[in-house]
Amino acid sequence: MKLWGGRFTKETNQLVHNFNASISFDQKFYKQDIAGSIAHVTMLAKQGILTNDEKKSIVNGLEGILTDLDNGTLQIDGTHEDIHSFVEANLIERVGDAGKKLHTGRSRNDQVALDMKLYTRDEILEIKTLVKSLLSELNTIMKDHTETFMPGFTHLQKAQPITLAHHMGAYFEMFKRDYSRLTDIYTRMNYSPIGSGALAGTTYPLDRAYTAELLNFAGPTMNSMDSVADRDYLIELLSALSTIMMHLSRFCEEIIIWNSNEYQFVEIDDAYSTGSSIMPQKKNPDIAELVRGKTGRVYGALVSLLTTMKGLPLAYNKDMQEDKELTFDAIDTVKGCISLFTGMISTMKFNKSVMEASAKNGFTNATDAADYLVNHGVPFRDAHGIVGQLVLYCINKNISLDDMSIEEFKAISPVFEEDVYEAISLETCVNKRNTIGAPGKEMMKQVIAQNDAYLATLN
Repeated sequence: MKLWGGRFTKETNQLVHNFNASISFDQKFYKQDIAGSIAHVTMLAKQGILTNDEKKSIVNGLEGILTDLDNGTLQIDGTHEDIHSFVEANLIERVGDAGKKLHTGRSRNDQVALDMKLYTRDEILEIKTLVKSLLSELNTIMKDHTETFMPGFTHLQKAQPITLAHHMGAYFEMFKRDYSRLTDIYTRMNYSPIGSGALAGTTYPLDRAYTAELLNFAGPTMNSMDSVADRDYLIELLSALSTIMMHLSRFCEEIIIWNSNEYQFVEIDDAYSTGSSIMPQKKNPDIAELVRGKTGRVYGALVSLLTTMKGLPLAYNKDMQEDKELTFDAIDTVKGCISLFTGMISTMKFNKSVMEASAKNGFTNATDAADYLVNHGVPFRDAHGIVGQLVLYCINKNISLDDMSIEEFKAISPVFEEDVYEAISLETCVNKRNTIGAPGKEMMKQVIAQNDAYLATLN
């Protein structure tokens, strides 16, 4: 018999049952469902709604169900509509009439809202741990590469020289914001909906603040209709997860480019690469490509839930059941992607000499050559034109600015002297940029120290 079967005179059509049931996926939070029920009956006993003996019997029964589910003695089957009815039915079977009092003062509407919040809260903490590990790995790479010169790009064109530490630092800032967003979502969602009933609360003298305290919430929610109809925290989470995936995808795109034969900036470890079934020379960056591809999957979950929620009147509607599979899949996808990506970059080899040669051959020091002229009294617009002539000359001769003789420099502008070589060396170009956020070595050391301090504050 279903929890709501008293109103009905015949069984639900099997196809309707299958379509309506959620146990195939909401069994994922059986631990949260049991934890919420234990807190609920503890509160009911405190308020005198249940006797202490009834509470002990129910709690012991719930703890036994949890143990048996954890060790596989008890299996979740598809005969029940959802995880709530499965747990309650098993409880009644174990403890008798006391188990029938489990549902006093609550509805499945506030129960599922609680379970989903408890589950989401746990998952946010796991994702934060993974992001922290990624941040730590990025900072380690930064420490090792403050003098690894490479080209910085705009429009995928070589622009100015930077270091690998500086480039990795850009992603450190992105994932740092991601971590902050997850923390914000956790704080904002951390209010307990249990006790809101179907939508209008209950006549029982519940102590919702006490239940919230037992479950480590900041407090109870303030409107029972909003409590059961709110899925904002899931939309926020899916948005944050989409942003994480966007950052991972951008990073993967660069790694894929850097791993190509044309660039050869990096070599991905064999453990994170695959081969071709027909071309024996191939070593494909499949993990990076899959992370990039799975980004659309997480985006899809966000758009799907936004679309589901956009036309729903208050309060609860069955449409909201669609939130679970979307969120579960997005969470699992993001966790897997962060974990694999962190492993990939931690084992990846950086070809320092190739990166440095690319920076030189791409005329990334052209701006510094112009600055040299400006510092010797040449108006910037004239200096810009002179250096443009230098670059064109080098392209025609297939050399870099560093390869030009002083006579060749002077033939285009007599202002150049021997000190131009020092001025346009990659080391000078990078290290004289020491304003906050720039790639200079001394500034990067300060940033890395700040990163260390920041990482030490993370839970």
